[in-house]
Amino acid sequence: MLRHLSIKDFAVVRATELEFGPGMTVVSGETGAGKSLMVDALGFLSGLRADSGV
Repeated sequence: MLRHLSIKDFAVVRATELEFGPGMTVVSGETGAGKSLMVDALGFLSGLRADSGV
């Protein structure tokens, strides 16, 4: 289970820390808030190649 995510110098994100509690976590926000960047960072962490724009 993912409990903590730290993203630094990834795309336009300088640094952010996210804490996840037990159970299901819903990520929502306005366009441009960074939801897709979080998913991209998790993909990169799991071994997927980064998009050339990242």
